[in-house]
Amino acid sequence: MPPLTVAQAGIFRISNELPVHRLGFGAMRITGDGIWGPPKDLAEARRVLARLPELGIDFIDTADSYGPFISEDLLGEVLHPYPKGMVVATKGGLTRAGPGVWMPVGRPEYLRQCVMMSLRRLKLDRLPLWQLHRVDPKVPRDEQFACIAEMQREGLIDHVGLSEVKVEEIEAARRHFTVATVQNLYNLVNRQSEDVLNFCENESIGFIPWFPLAAGGLARPGGVLDTLASRLGVTPSAVALAWVLQRSPVMLPIPGTGQVQHLEENVAAAGLKLSPDDFAALDLQGRAEWDKQRRAGP
Repeated sequence: MPPLTVAQAGIFRISNELPVHRLGFGAMRITGDGIWGPPKDLAEARRVLARLPELGIDFIDTADSYGPFISEDLLGEVLHPYPKGMVVATKGGLTRAGPGVWMPVGRPEYLRQCVMMSLRRLKLDRLPLWQLHRVDPKVPRDEQFACIAEMQREGLIDHVGLSEVKVEEIEAARRHFTVATVQNLYNLVNRQSEDVLNFCENESIGFIPWFPLAAGGLARPGGVLDTLASRLGVTPSAVALAWVLQRSPVMLPIPGTGQVQHLEENVAAAGLKLSPDDFAALDLQGRAEWDKQRRAGP
């Protein structure tokens, strides 16, 4: 039996120069409930991080707001010095006042502080990919983008990404810097960023779907996802993730977990190739679920 690895997911080159395997790891879940404080099982969280290079995972996504700071601290503690070729991407621009509470702050001096402190916690001289976690509506966006561009010119940041943005916002940011990645909510049953994904594909921008494993009612026992997973001998989550990977060549899913078993189950998706019929059936059911959600309203 071949070793479990993400190699079969293929490679994407961020900004056409920074190669990473297309199946990465999201480090949000190595924190406590509400993404606040340390994880309940700190030893298991450390084991998860130590397992990443063994599985070939070389793209890790985190943020200074995860914990806050807990996720970055653990990455620096467990993985530094990072294996050759490993890309640790982080985000800044959200503040935390408590569990489940997130507030954007895009003042230039705060964004600079985010970058400087992430460098310290991750034990890096420069960040390979830094992403604006949210565009702050209370601060002129050109001020936010100009600050980021300046930090890139200073060599604090190599590549720049955005999170939860519309196409128009990507185009506005590109007047200041090259947008290397976009991280938006997207999965089998949530297609609200379909136009952004299509734009990214046309422009060779990496698309990082957060919450990539969600499958809604499709995962219920006897449903299309559950039936397909049973036939293929994998978990429903692995099937949902395989669908995301096959949806677009610019897709960079980052499923996260605080448990080694779940990590390995997710990695199994790298070697899972859905047939055209299976992909189409999932896509059709997923779109129907999304349409149902939209009709139901908030």
